[in-house]
Amino acid sequence: MTGEMSEQLPPAPEVAHEVFHGAAMGRAEAFADLLAGPGVVRGLLGPREVPRIWDRHLLNCAVIAEAVPPDVRLVDIGSGAGLPGIVLAIVRPDIRVTLLEPLLRRTVFLNECVDALELPNVEVLRARAEEVAGEREFDVATARAVAPLDRLLTWAMPLLGTGGMLLAMKGERAAEELDGAESQLRASGARTAELVTVGHGKVEPPATLVRVIAGPKPQTGRRHEGARDGDLRGRHEVAKRGARRRRKR
Repeated sequence: MTGEMSEQLPPAPEVAHEVFHGAAMGRAEAFADLLAGPGVVRGLLGPREVPRIWDRHLLNCAVIAEAVPPDVRLVDIGSGAGLPGIVLAIVRPDIRVTLLEPLLRRTVFLNECVDALELPNVEVLRARAEEVAGEREFDVATARAVAPLDRLLTWAMPLLGTGGMLLAMKGERAAEELDGAESQLRASGARTAELVTVGHGKVEPPATLVRVIAGPKPQTGRRHEGARDGDLRGRHEVAKRGARRRRKR
């Protein structure tokens, strides 16, 4: 089945060479193969998505990089098959990417991709966002098809420092979700929230993002019971490139 799915994968479109430069193009092609093969077999991507891997997935995720500042710490919430996290790590080697995913079978796939693509700027963290809040802080959070915006805010905003940025891929319902999240935006201490489009001339239609800038964290009282500074590594699996021995146990 892996071979059959890979045969349905179209070649990279010309515009991909404008988005992925140098070694990034080879990594993008290798990631496309991983998505079309093991990604489909393991249920991380539907078979019908294989012919659309480039335009709907790789390119659509890559153009988010236009909204990401340089040299930041980025967390991809509910990373799943690595979309957009792995794609952003490929196209932007200057950023440090944490793929945050609670499900074991998905983190196994993500680790295999990170190793195969030789991405030194990526770590895979098996945990839920609410478990990481208070333990780690990031400059940018991304999410794609994870949850409605009001719920996503409760997970993402505690992970961001003051001035940090949430970039949520929301497509056609972006404006509706933004309106519906007004009360949660206030509760989470958001400084600003707006719609932005990226990828003009590269993807059609351009990708629509909800961009939320974090203000100072609101006072929340007691921290999550049992959480202590520095104990994240002991409670959750942190797997970086090359940590194969952990998966062999």
